[in-house]
Order: sequence, then structure tokens, then C-alpha cells
Amino acid sequence: MPELKSLRLAGWKSIKGMETPLELRRLNVIIGANGAGKSNLLSYFKLLNEMVGERLQAFVGASGAESLLHDGAKSSPFIEADLNFDVNGTPNRYFMRLVYGAVDTLFFSEERIEFHRAGWNQPRVFVLGGGHRESLLRVKIMEGNLASLGRVQDAELQAAGRTAKLFQYLLSQCRVFHFHDTSAKAPIRQSCYIDDNLHLRPDGGNAPAMLNAYRQGHPVVYERIVSAIRKVAPGFGDFDLEPRRLDPKSILLNWRPRERSDLLFGPHQFSDGTLRAIALTTLLLQPEADLPALIVLDEPELGLHPHAIGMIAGLLKAVSLKSQVIVATQSAAFVDEFDVEDVLVAETADGSSRFRRLDAEPLRDWLTEYSIGDLWRKNVIGGGPVA
Repeated sequence: MPELKSLRLAGWKSIKGMETPLELRRLNVIIGANGAGKSNLLSYFKLLNEMVGERLQAFVGASGAESLLHDGAKSSPFIEADLNFDVNGTPNRYFMRLVYGAVDTLFFSEERIEFHRAGWNQPRVFVLGGGHRESLLRVKIMEGNLASLGRVQDAELQAAGRTAKLFQYLLSQCRVFHFHDTSAKAPIRQSCYIDDNLHLRPDGGNAPAMLNAYRQGHPVVYERIVSAIRKVAPGFGDFDLEPRRLDPKSILLNWRPRERSDLLFGPHQFSDGTLRAIALTTLLLQPEADLPALIVLDEPELGLHPHAIGMIAGLLKAVSLKSQVIVATQSAAFVDEFDVEDVLVAETADGSSRFRRLDAEPLRDWLTEYSIGDLWRKNVIGGGPVA
């Protein structure tokens, strides 16, 4: 089970740099005041996902490179990141440096992979190159023998090719989900293409197609999702996921109430909180084979009933046994559902976001009388608006 063990990031939005790499575990819950940098850290994983899909320039162009660099290009002319993965007990490393360029864009000044295998005294480092506008991970995989990486043993070339392919997969599997938009025009309230069921979209817009696929191909999974939604919305009976009669390639999140199965309701008759719960349960209860390697969630508790908050926290703990999880929250009640060691605190110091993991030992006496959420409210563990 590949796992991202640490991340060192510099020059990205509110993150000027990290004195030491940020240690990551299977389950990571980030707390902090508004503007402390929680969402900025999460958004870096969106950059990774776009980057390995060869959509970096489109991603940068949407907001401009200046807005992605810490305090702008004059202050931070580059974004640098070092990601360390554990794969079957061996370390694998990916390094990238994006430099500010003309026309408010970013390009790679350096991109490299580092990997270790049993029997090797030293890890092998392969420089993928510099001066390119999109990641070369996919390109090097397509080249097959990776001959452009230098004069090395065939076995090492094959290992480098496998490692490049692994990183391309891992980084593409860093998926960021944000289910905040439940407005009348939100994608999740609209119809979607019935065959758009490869994986759940970041905004949950293809939830009807995903649920329809699970109903037909994974009925046990589908019933588990429906059962979880009923615990959050007692009046909910089941989905009605029949294709639209006049447009059979489209599907809508229609549903029927528990007590009146003869009535048909549309997605506009779901409350905001229920829609978010539907998206969250569809994500967290999907078949194991469909789960991303890394699930990144921003404020999943938004708009949920206290009972639903506890249920979603339980699902996150369960799914962390299969996928790595990074979640940011503003809810003390949500934090109370997790262990102290799961929690990271985001704060601002000297104009930059800083992150640290809580240590249970110094808080042992406090935790005999107070919960983690209580200590957060009291500013004992930091992460509040008062430094």
C-alpha cells in the first residue's frame, strides 16, 4: 500500500517554506484559524493531479502564476516540493521545482526521481530534465527504455521506468474533493452523462452516474451507501436512477421518500447538508478498487448534523486503512472524533504557514478532563486566531 510519508513544500501560496518536512500518516486531520493555510496546503495536491495529467499550464493559466507563488514572483520566484513515498518498505522520492517565467507562467527547472531497491547500497537518482512546461513523468514512461536518462545498467533502466510509472500513478491518485457547492446551479443538482462513472468528480457532479454504476455492478456497496444516507436523512427511501426518457444518456439524482415510494423527488428537493452527505458517503463507501491512493478533503463537516459528523468521521477512519487521508476542518466536534496523533495544527508565523503534529504526551493531563476540541477552543494547542 503506497504511502506518502513526508512533504517539503516552499514558495506555494501562503507557504514560504518548511524548516523540516511535514510528516504524514495514514490519517491526517488539519486544524487552524481562517487564513492559516489549511486549504492552501490541500490545493497543492490539486496541482499535482493536474500536473501528471499534463494540464499544468491550463491550471496555472486559470489563476495566473503570480497568485500561486508565495507573495508573488518577486518574493518567491519558484515553487519547490520534495515528496517521499514508502512503497513496499522501500523509499521513493519525487522532486520538482517550478520557476516563474514570461507571460505569468511556470515551467520546470528541475524534475527528478529517486528510488531504492533491495541489495543496493545507495539509491538511484534519475533527472527527468528541466526547461519543460509539463511534467516528463508520462513522457519518460512512453519512451519505454528511458535511454535519455543516461548510461546505466538495463536493470536500472527498467527499475527507473517502473518508478516513473509508479510516481505518475501515485500523483494522479492524489485527488482533492470539495463538496461545498450545493447551490441551485451546482453540478450535483444537475443531470450528468450516464457513462461518466470512472471515478467520482471533485465536486460530486457525477454522483448519479457513480451510484447507478454501483447499483448495477456492486449492489452490496450501493445498499451500504443508501443505508448510510438514511441514517443522516431519515425521510430518504432510495434513489430512482432511471435514465431520462427523452435523453437516455443523461441521469439525475432523483429519489423517493421512505414513507411514500409512489412520489418522485428531484435533487433540488435535497437539503444542502443531505447532498454533501450523499457525496461524502459515495466517496468513502465506494469499492476498494475505486478508491484513490490519497483522499484530500476540505471541511467535510460543513452543513452536517452532529450525528452525521460522527458518521463521516467514522467512515474516514475506516477508509484510512485502505487509502491515505488528509482532511482540513474548522469543527471542534469533528476533531473530537479522532486521536491526538492524527491532528496537525496550521498557524501563521513570520508571514508563512507552519504545520506541526500534536504530541499526546505533553497533553496527557489536559486530556483527562478535556477533549481535543476543548483544547483547541481554549487555544491550549494553538490553531486559533490568537497567537
